[in-house]
Amino acid sequence: MQDEPSNQLSLSLTAWALALIGWGGLVGLVSTVDPRVGPLPIWGFFVLWLMALTGTAVPFVGYLNRRFARGPVAAGVRLRQSLWVGVFGATCAWLELRNLFSSTLAALVLIALIGAEWFLHLRERARWSPDSASDESA
Repeated sequence: MQDEPSNQLSLSLTAWALALIGWGGLVGLVSTVDPRVGPLPIWGFFVLWLMALTGTAVPFVGYLNRRFARGPVAAGVRLRQSLWVGVFGATCAWLELRNLFSSTLAALVLIALIGAEWFLHLRERARWSPDSASDESA
């Protein structure tokens, strides 16, 4: 299942958009908005932080998949794995905001996210059929 160049291009554009909007929004939010105004700046921070980490993680996840995966990995799977990085970072930031963050809790969250990705990977492998693979290559 080799990715088409259009899928690679769309993944790259998505990663760039997420990273630029996320990091640019964070710079603007942190430098101009008072966080004591209400809940909107805090939730805006979490959304922008999630976007920034997800967009930044796409190239690293792509490298890890090229290096360690048994075969080519679809662009959607790489984006989903990058999203797990963003979710982990946003969860750790939220735990730190509530003064609940510890290395043990971060490790538990990381194990839970890795387990969720592992189950999704198992589900994808179980749904694979050789007939559909031969149809795609023709």
